[in-house]
Amino acid sequence: MSRSERITRMLLVAAMVMPAVACTSESSSGGGEQSASCAYQVLYQDRTYRDVANVEFTAGEKLGPATIPPCDDTGGQDEGEQAGETTTAYRVDGISPEAAVAIGDSPDDTMLVTAYSGNELPSEIQKLIDEP
Repeated sequence: MSRSERITRMLLVAAMVMPAVACTSESSSGGGEQSASCAYQVLYQDRTYRDVANVEFTAGEKLGPATIPPCDDTGGQDEGEQAGETTTAYRVDGISPEAAVAIGDSPDDTMLVTAYSGNELPSEIQKLIDEP
């Protein structure tokens, strides 16, 4: 392989790697919760909830509308320009809505989202996770 072919190949590899790195890096401006590239969040009654995986729960009565804010991981868009997606919040049996809600189209098709205090899960949710 000639030197020019090696240089061309290296440039092509670099061009393919750069976008992947840019999409996964954290933003250095703004900080806070938005620094991660579009973490899944839900807004319900002036609280922000994040999803929790692998937790057994039962969704109960309908509470009302919740909003999934739009993702602006590329920047340059005003917050007022994008509308969030609306979904339905349901009570989680045995858990206060201040700690967690289930969101989805129906009580049988929901996911659990919880309000964190910093990076700490509410104790009610941690108990669900710790149950065998």
